[in-house]
Amino acid sequence: MIATPTQQSPTAVTRPKYLRSRKSFDHSPMLVFYELTRACDLVCKHCRACAQSWRAPGELTTEQSKTLVDELTEFPDPPMLILTGGDPLKRDDIFELIRYAVGVGLDVSITPSATPLVNQQSITRLRDAGISRMAISVDGSDAATHDANRGVAGSFDHSMDILRIARELGVETQINTTLTPDNVHQIEAMGDRFASLDIALWSVFFLIPVGRATEMARLNADECESAFARLLQQSKTQPFMVKTTEAPHYRRHVIQNTKKKTDGPSSRGFIPAGVNDGKGVMFVSHTGEIFPTGFLPIHCGKFPTDSVVQTYQNSPTFQMLRDSDRLGGKCGVCEFRNVCGGSRARAFGVTGDAMAAEPDCNYIPESWNEKECVAS
Repeated sequence: MIATPTQQSPTAVTRPKYLRSRKSFDHSPMLVFYELTRACDLVCKHCRACAQSWRAPGELTTEQSKTLVDELTEFPDPPMLILTGGDPLKRDDIFELIRYAVGVGLDVSITPSATPLVNQQSITRLRDAGISRMAISVDGSDAATHDANRGVAGSFDHSMDILRIARELGVETQINTTLTPDNVHQIEAMGDRFASLDIALWSVFFLIPVGRATEMARLNADECESAFARLLQQSKTQPFMVKTTEAPHYRRHVIQNTKKKTDGPSSRGFIPAGVNDGKGVMFVSHTGEIFPTGFLPIHCGKFPTDSVVQTYQNSPTFQMLRDSDRLGGKCGVCEFRNVCGGSRARAFGVTGDAMAAEPDCNYIPESWNEKECVAS
C-alpha cells in the first residue's frame, strides 16, 4: 500500500509476499514509510506534513538513509519501503537511494508530487533504478476539483500525463485520492476516468485532522458508510483494485456486504490482516523521528540513535496499538476489531486518545448495545 505525503500516507501497495498474518505484525511491519524530505512545490489543503518549498537542514543524510535501509533488512520479515515526503524527487540522491534499497533486497515504491520534476526522464530513471510502483495523487474527476485541492493550476493535467508516461514506460502505477465533502459526489466519475489509465490500485484516503487538514471538513460516519457502499461497487466493476487508507472500517463493510462468489461478481479488493496505525505500519520522518504512521504524531524514537527494529517491536506505543484488547468504547467490544480496529490516527486527532472509538464509524456492535443496556 503506498501512501502519499499528504493524507496519502501510508496505506498502499500490496503484493502476495506482503500479505502477512496479524501475528507477524508483532515483529515486522508490512509497510515502512520514509519521509525523505518535507520540501514540495505544491500547497495541498490537506497536507499532513505542512510541506514547504525548501529542504530542512536536519534531514537524514545519504549515508544515514542507507543505514536506515540496512536496518529494515534486519526485520524477520523485511517490509516494503515507500519513499514519500514532501516530494521525494526534491532529494538529489533519490535515484541513488532507490538503487541501494533495491540492491539489498527491498521492494521500493515512491509517491512523488505531480510537479515538473516528474517527467519522462525522471520516470525512466525511477524505472531503471528499480522502483516497483509509483503512486500519483488525483483528487477529482476534473481539473477544477483536483487543482483547487492541490493549490496549483494545471496539476490535474500533469497528473494525467504522468500516469500516461508511466504506462508507456512500463512503470506500475496507482492513484491516491483523498475523499472529502468537496469530491465525494465524484466517486463514480473518478472510477470511470481512472479505468482508462491502466492503474493497479485506487487507494482512497479518508481525512485525518492533522497538519493542514485540521482546517478541513471530513465526511461524517453516515457519509463514510455511504461512500463505502459506492467504493465496494466500484471494486466489482472497475479493472483495478480498490482499497481505503485510514478507513479500516471499510473492511467491516466489505465483509458484511460481500456475497459468495457464486452469488455474483466479487470485488477487486482485499482485506489485509488488520493493518492499522502502528500495526504492520511504521513511519520515519525526514529527521529520523519514528512514528506509528505519518498521521499519528506520537513520538516513539529517533533514528539513528534508536533502532527502527527495536522501536517497532518494543515501543510501548507500538505494542499498545497492536493490542485490540486495549481498544476503548464500542471498538473494544466490536466483533470486527481485529480486522478493522478503527483508525487510531483519527481517534487521536479527534479525541486525543489513540485507543478511543473510531469517530467516523456508524456501526454499533451488538455487544455494545448490550453493554449500554446493562449500564442504564
